[in-house]
Amino acid sequence: MAEKLKIIPLGGLNEIGKNMTAYEYGGEIIVVDCGMAFPGDDMYGIDCIIPDVTYLIKNRSRLRGLFITHGHEDHVGAIPYVLKQVNLPIYCTRFTAGLIRLKLEEHGLAKSTKLITVEPGKSVRAGKFTVEFIHVNHSIADSAAFAIHTKMGVVVHTGDFKIDATPIDGEVIDLARFGELGKEGVLCLCADSTNVERPGYTMSESAVGQTFMRQFQGCEERIIVTTFASNVHRIQQVLDAAAAFGRKVAVTGRSMENIMKVSTELGYMKVPKNTLMDVNKLKGLPKNKQVIVTTGSQGEEMSALYRMAFSQHKQVEVGPGDKVIISASAIPGNEVTVSRVINELFRKGVKVVYDKADMLHVSGHACQEELKIIHALTKPRFFVPLHGEQRMLQIHSHVAQQMGMDRNHIAIADNGSVIELTVKTMKIGSSVPAGEIYVDGSGVGDVGAVVMRDRKRLAEDGMVVVVLPISSHNGDLLSPPEIITRGFIYVKESGDLIKALQAAAMDAAGSVSRRRGRDDGELRGAVKSAVSSYLFKNTKRSPMVIPVVTRL
Repeated sequence: MAEKLKIIPLGGLNEIGKNMTAYEYGGEIIVVDCGMAFPGDDMYGIDCIIPDVTYLIKNRSRLRGLFITHGHEDHVGAIPYVLKQVNLPIYCTRFTAGLIRLKLEEHGLAKSTKLITVEPGKSVRAGKFTVEFIHVNHSIADSAAFAIHTKMGVVVHTGDFKIDATPIDGEVIDLARFGELGKEGVLCLCADSTNVERPGYTMSESAVGQTFMRQFQGCEERIIVTTFASNVHRIQQVLDAAAAFGRKVAVTGRSMENIMKVSTELGYMKVPKNTLMDVNKLKGLPKNKQVIVTTGSQGEEMSALYRMAFSQHKQVEVGPGDKVIISASAIPGNEVTVSRVINELFRKGVKVVYDKADMLHVSGHACQEELKIIHALTKPRFFVPLHGEQRMLQIHSHVAQQMGMDRNHIAIADNGSVIELTVKTMKIGSSVPAGEIYVDGSGVGDVGAVVMRDRKRLAEDGMVVVVLPISSHNGDLLSPPEIITRGFIYVKESGDLIKALQAAAMDAAGSVSRRRGRDDGELRGAVKSAVSSYLFKNTKRSPMVIPVVTRL
């Protein structure tokens, strides 16, 4: 049988987040990225969602390495959880390694994990694969695309990228290398689809620096800037603007402090001399000499900006005389929490600058014209759109077809699909397990669909507990059942309903004990059914009903 190259997305398709793709060739497997996703509003108590790696666990002896494109949570967040199940070496650039190391230390995995740094332009041999790192621009430093070389051909995996001609670190995306690969022949392109709905080009990160200069000029207020902690180049521009206008900068928020430490140690951020100060010392300066850089651009409840807005921050109190610059756009789903924080800041008399029109944020993802450039340079035979919801994958497919690609050479897949390639053919074959694993506290995967359904029901309708004291001698009810409610109604104010529920429970219990005697299971079932149907008929609500039998 002819050898095949298999591409198996385990996350990142039909969703934003938890990006993970396995590549299989000649009986060996490498994995690209290992991300998490944030839970929806209806996922009560869930901290994050990670990909299902059952397939990797089953084939652990064939795994040759985990390759990481960049350090964003949707590409690295699941690493500690996955490494506890399958241990494999991690290959990434220096800054990404710095961020991963923090995670490994937090989870006690630093000693047992092999973390190997690779410079862009260099290649790594992993079994029958050779993975070449190619420098790209994104909203985090040190991002890479991969050219995955096998005997069957080359797959270009872009990771998240944009084409920025004026990046802050001066390192432009290596388009020449993409062009060279295209000339040599690319078997398949797997590309980022996040911004494919937007025509044109993504603005350069340096546009935001000009906005900061405008916002700082002639400003008499204390300036508080919030942005994604991982956007080192954005923070660099805040530091540069502060230095230009003679202001001192303090940093608050755990993730911001961590990233500042990693990026300055590794040389990805150059702090202007005498600019950084401790937040407590900063307070002694006049307001027009202060800048605070903080976490909380997504309105997260525990973040520093949220605590400032709701007067819970130990060191910073905000009010008139403060200007807050929100240099980020709300991730889909976070709009409500972001506007809650903005409203609270306005209530305190703070000047808030958050309008997209003023170039306070630019995306890190390529728009249509940039995606077309990558397609034109790599000239792939086959194409798999990655990283996006269904509409994005479909639109990316149309963009590729506009570039002259045959629709039969494009695979719009699902998580778990096995895309099989030979030199001349592409088909979606079988599938492997791929779903969502919920992380709740220290529990990974122990909260399943049934528990989530119960939590949803408890959150929406509350619960009613019916305690049945039963005689162990003859099975009769010894006293009226006790009714306890939580999240349903306030018992003291609804005595009539409680009495009616007691009566319904007693009737059901009486009919069972007369008929069958002592089967607790049947007794609980009958009482649950009677109380549930009475509640629905009379209140149009369906709380969770839990009968408890106590034999006395």
